[in-house]
Amino acid sequence: MKKRKNLIPWMQSMPALILIAVIILFPIFYTGYISLTNMNLYHWFDFEVIGLDNYKRALLKVDSGFLSALATTVVWTAVNMVLQVILAFFIALGLNTEGLKIGRIYKTLLMFPWAMPAYVSILLWKVGIYNTEFGLLNKILVSMGMEKVNFLSQNVPAFFSCMALNLWMALPFMIMTIDGALQSIDRSSYESAQLEGAGFWAKHLYITVPALRVVIAPAVIMTTFTTFKQFDIVYLLTMQKGSLSGASLQTIITYAHQNAFVSNNYGLSSAVSIIIFGFIILFSTWTNRGVKED
Repeated sequence: MKKRKNLIPWMQSMPALILIAVIILFPIFYTGYISLTNMNLYHWFDFEVIGLDNYKRALLKVDSGFLSALATTVVWTAVNMVLQVILAFFIALGLNTEGLKIGRIYKTLLMFPWAMPAYVSILLWKVGIYNTEFGLLNKILVSMGMEKVNFLSQNVPAFFSCMALNLWMALPFMIMTIDGALQSIDRSSYESAQLEGAGFWAKHLYITVPALRVVIAPAVIMTTFTTFKQFDIVYLLTMQKGSLSGASLQTIITYAHQNAFVSNNYGLSSAVSIIIFGFIILFSTWTNRGVKED
């Protein structure tokens, strides 16, 4: 009887477990299998197992493009996250200024970039902001007597252009998270600090930051994952089929996409996907341990 009772929860959860296995586990294991083969456009049905050759090509071959894409991705993630947290912190502080009128309207307007579909936002920026002939930035430059600039034709300006768009789309979420955390801090702490002679920086360094650290940690971790595997901004701005901008900027996600759907090298693309999956698992384990300790 006891064994039967123990089986009941497993039987009830079995449909969900089967669904998880089909949707999540099977694609991961199948991708891992394909990464060990030479499957490509020319070996669609007659592919062979070649072991770790795809991993060696990605990780050890300098001119494969993976290492440079990985370096770009790390820089992209680090710069975006630092700017997001700093800018969101000061904007949230401004929104919580005492006596600020129509603060709720400001907060509502801030949510539009985050709520708008990414595809629409990216194409609007590509045509309305960065376009060489009709973009707002070039209109401003021409009105100032300067020459037009193709912001997406070279890697460095394309990187900063993509970063500006990513900040515009991602900042509202971080601002709202920090704004909610700021409202949970007891105002008497600031009053006590002010009586002790603490200034603006001292109050926020010793009161606000420690109080926010644990609250916003999950949001920072989640946003870091999203930024690390960012695809749509870089691809749609610089690499969209039929409208290549000239920049050769690559992240590891666009690199995997190019090998799978442009070069049709599915074995290498699968290997890169498994490597990315490994990075995310390691980072997730490390960050979750830090959150638990806090």
